[in-house]
Amino acid sequence: MIKNILKGIKAYAGTFKLISKLGLWKYFVVPMAISFFTAVLIGFSAWGLSDNLGSFISKIWFWEWGSETFRTISDFIGALIIIALGIILYRHIVMALSAPFMSPVSEKIEKHLYGINHSHRKTSNAEQLWRGIRINVRNLLMELLLTIPIILIGFIPVIGIISSVLLFLVQSYYAGFGNMDYTLERHFKYSESIRFVQRNRGLAIGNGMVFMLMLLIPVVGIILVLPLSVTAASTETLRVLENSQSLQKKIE
Repeated sequence: MIKNILKGIKAYAGTFKLISKLGLWKYFVVPMAISFFTAVLIGFSAWGLSDNLGSFISKIWFWEWGSETFRTISDFIGALIIIALGIILYRHIVMALSAPFMSPVSEKIEKHLYGINHSHRKTSNAEQLWRGIRINVRNLLMELLLTIPIILIGFIPVIGIISSVLLFLVQSYYAGFGNMDYTLERHFKYSESIRFVQRNRGLAIGNGMVFMLMLLIPVVGIILVLPLSVTAASTETLRVLENSQSLQKKIE
């Protein structure tokens, strides 16, 4: 899986050049706007809610001694939880709403790399949007089910240090999942796409790692994260699909 993670990361090389060569920037205007305003909205919400959550957490400390220290720790934990949940919501909202714009990008990349495959599933913008919503709601629920216990692990001394790593890997996986599905929706049905990503989870994690790290870059990262990550995911997902199709033809 480590090999595939590295492939998912390396796929980002040359994405700027490919986007410019194929004239894809115009398709990213609306998604970049969605990404920016969603991030701003969630950011302000997180700023306001972190203190309230910190105050709520601090109430579990019944003793007067150390109460100020625990309140400080509670504020930090509250902020961490809000940020983690905020990033999760941000990704799934942006990915779902951007589906009708990202699918044509993936299709143009495929046409450029491998030519037209007439066996593709034909889908409308409405179907692409519904597919994006369905995939991201499913991934959101799965991610929350994993994130909540991981956050709780963070409260355990010594062992808790691995919670940040696990949280990063989980979020990376589902970020890469969403980026890969813009290509998979033309080739596979809903359940088939889920199985494909599960078999290639290393690629999803590698793609998602760069996605998550880009979000740490103020403003620029939020604007460019979708164009670069979707392009990288498309090229690598198409490579796997092409290799599997070639192998199937040889077997036949």
